[in-house]
Amino acid sequence: MLKEFKEFAMKGNLIDMAVGFVMGGAFATVVTAFIQGVFLPVLAPVMGGIDLSALTYTISPAVVDAAGEVTRPAAVVDLGAFLSALISFIIVAFVMFLLIKGMNTMKKAEEAAPPPPPPRQEVLLEEIRNLLAKQS
Repeated sequence: MLKEFKEFAMKGNLIDMAVGFVMGGAFATVVTAFIQGVFLPVLAPVMGGIDLSALTYTISPAVVDAAGEVTRPAAVVDLGAFLSALISFIIVAFVMFLLIKGMNTMKKAEEAAPPPPPPRQEVLLEEIRNLLAKQS
């Protein structure tokens, strides 16, 4: 049982997939940092100075009692976080599309390679067979 598990775990495809998951997670972290640290701040002046990362929509305001304590917190939709995640997803999905498209193109190029010519001995044997077939 342990031997079977070892064979399963050491298959090339499983290891490749694990490396892909780790690299994908690291890439997603880099894209998120890029979106929040570079893209949204650069986009803010274009959008009229609106900081998209802090963009929220209040559904219902907080309820405060006479003593000034919050009895019911505000219901707030964090649109900035959603937009940031959406932009990150689109970038990651596009990069993954490009990678898969490139890999498929490479696979097609490998498949399209012509087969090597038959060995000289096979060609001679085929010629002999054809001559014998004509004589019969």
